[in-house]
Amino acid sequence: MHIEKRKEKNGAKYYLAHSYREGLKVHKARKYLGRNLTPVLLKERKRKAEKLISDEISRYRIIKDPLTHQLSPKEIELVNDLEKRIPIEIRHLSEEQWSTFSRIFTYNTNAIEGSKLNSEEVGQILGEDSWPRKSKEDIAEAYGVSEAVKFIRRTKQHLSTELLRKIHYIVFRNSKPFAGELRKKGEEVVVMGSDGIIVHEGAPQPRVAYLLKELERWYALNKKRYPGLILAAVVHNQFENIHPFRDGNGRVGRLILNNILIKHKLPPINIGFNNRMEYYDTLQAYEENHDLRPTFNLFMKEYKALKKALGDYKHKKM
Repeated sequence: MHIEKRKEKNGAKYYLAHSYREGLKVHKARKYLGRNLTPVLLKERKRKAEKLISDEISRYRIIKDPLTHQLSPKEIELVNDLEKRIPIEIRHLSEEQWSTFSRIFTYNTNAIEGSKLNSEEVGQILGEDSWPRKSKEDIAEAYGVSEAVKFIRRTKQHLSTELLRKIHYIVFRNSKPFAGELRKKGEEVVVMGSDGIIVHEGAPQPRVAYLLKELERWYALNKKRYPGLILAAVVHNQFENIHPFRDGNGRVGRLILNNILIKHKLPPINIGFNNRMEYYDTLQAYEENHDLRPTFNLFMKEYKALKKALGDYKHKKM
């Protein structure tokens, strides 16, 4: 932020100005400080104006929850600009790169949920069908996630309760007796932090089926109105809020996120195990403040990391 001074016949007017970037555009915020100010008064008013500008920019940068708020053309334009900055194009991904993505995604999405397999072991399981001396459950779920990635690439469905159950079944059919089943009566979900404090409670079990149907209805109404990043972020965040399964909601949520990205001709995304705390923060920002901006910031960060992991592209965007 900087002071702008405009000279006039009767002295000078002072403004505090600040330029900031949103998507591909640069915006400027400006606050009038006063006329013919002393250095002491100028410093005091500058301090107050800095807070006002910061608060306004913060409010502007909140992308509200489209489930309850129809996004403005400016908000939609902002996300369209973000999509243009994604450094990968799905149509340029080779089968070898898809295989690499599947391995990276399988390792990270399972590691976030506590799998003890390391990245090399996941590569051996998926690439060589070689089993390390680790938990059979972890090994089964590595195969399951990899199979689910193949499934979302070929399925024509975007979003439905049936699809969610199918994805859950594919991932957990060899590790959990309730694979593919929504929570039953009396089964409630509470997520505890490492300090023992409750950080999230799933929707009450009697409301799960209804909330999933409402999410499906919202998606059907808006899938041609909003950019794919918005649709994927909303569905993923809301799915995690509902927590429809006894276990496995994180993995299914990240798979349905990728299913929607793929259906809208956007590349898949990996949430890195090393970024899991930031990922949890994005979920809380959505649940508590109905703000999607942190989710988009993480997505763009992860896209850059994925591009590096997959190797530089020979094809560039036109």
